Amino acid sequence: QVQLVESGGGLVQAGGSLRLSCAASGRTFSVYAMGWFRQAPGKEREFVAAISRSGSSTNYADSVKGRFTISRDYAKNTVHLQMNSLKPDDTAVYCCAASRGSSWPHTNSYEYDYWGQGTQVTVSS
Repeated sequence: QVQLVESGGGLVQAGGSLRLSCAASGRTFSVYAMGWFRQAPGKEREFVAAISRSGSSTNYADSVKGRFTISRDYAKNTVHLQMNSLKPDDTAVYCCAASRGSSWPHTNSYEYDYWGQGTQVTVSS
């Protein structure tokens, strides 16, 4: 069992940056691939980024490629999402998730076993 707690959301102007963090409980952090998803009001949840168990592979949605960076810190059992050049369309609740599966690139929500509660990101124009 893994518990995930996100932090770092907030209100930012377009063009600004935010860094989201997701702290995972337990001592088996390294066996999980980790991902970020987001859901805007009235829209379906969508994949944002994923990082493999080893941290050697990452994958991004086309809409965030070149602007967002996912990383993980094994010493702190934490995964980060650095978000730069934010746009109003990035406004959503962002959730991190952990996957025990071995498939890659983990872009589908059904591939994830544990979810955090989410953190709100609002980008003003």
